[in-house]
Amino acid sequence: VQLVESGGGLVQRGGSLTLSCAASGDRIDDYAIGWFRQAPGKEREGVSCITVGSNRSSYKDSVKGRFTISRDNDERMVYLQLDRLKPEDTAVYYCVRSGGFWGRGTQVTVSS
Repeated sequence: VQLVESGGGLVQRGGSLTLSCAASGDRIDDYAIGWFRQAPGKEREGVSCITVGSNRSSYKDSVKGRFTISRDNDERMVYLQLDRLKPEDTAVYYCVRSGGFWGRGTQVTVSS
């Protein structure tokens, strides 16, 4: 399976972005999908995850109430809505499928 992220960019504090993750080569129906991020000089960290049936999602504490994960299995897409962005959200965001499949990431930069 290949995962390709898009939707990153430069936004001001308080702004919004919608990240997309397109999967090819295999369906995503039977797998949990997550978003990770890595800021400059910091370790990679989990941001959010959504279960197979989309009935459960989880978030890193610092993004709860601001980020929303969703999936469209038919379209093989996973989304991460980023609202009320903060400069500390600046990072490369990665889409990950269970089984160890990672995309190459999309840069999110939040200016103050």
